[in-house]
Amino acid sequence: MAVANSNTFARPEITAAQSVIAGNIAALLKIPLSATHDLFQVVDICQRYADELIEVNNHAEYMALCGRLLAGLNVLKVVLKSPLPKHLIEQLTVNDNNYDEYRSPLSTDSETTCEYCCALTMVLLNQQITLDQQEQISELLFELLSMLAEDLKAPRFIRTTTGLAMIEGEAVPGIH
Repeated sequence: MAVANSNTFARPEITAAQSVIAGNIAALLKIPLSATHDLFQVVDICQRYADELIEVNNHAEYMALCGRLLAGLNVLKVVLKSPLPKHLIEQLTVNDNNYDEYRSPLSTDSETTCEYCCALTMVLLNQQITLDQQEQISELLFELLSMLAEDLKAPRFIRTTTGLAMIEGEAVPGIH
């Protein structure tokens, strides 16, 4: 056991020169994330966290990624309620009305799906499941986030002679 004034490490396998968190994951964890980011940026970062979560074998990295993912999902909740910026409206606009091509695989709204992702992340953070269950939930979380991203990035608007309209139905402010 090391004392406060000692230069002996309590865990000799971890030295001062070593990082507990590997380089790629450390860089990923340092990506700034706030409500000033747009919807696509936030969902992309969340997907990167979830993707890395599946691959990581280090417990400290796993927990750090879970924590950042939960923080990212909380930012996503805020961004989902914000109006879409003009550049995203442009990306979500098509010139033809071929709605079948853009149909979403999700049957729930984006905010509910985001809540599902938060709940799964909390299950992972609580560490009360087996390793097999942890792997399955991590993969489910990644798949759910991928479907959410696909749904959010699917065209929503169509150009008409009178301007922009929703692809399906009336325009409702704030809906993503």
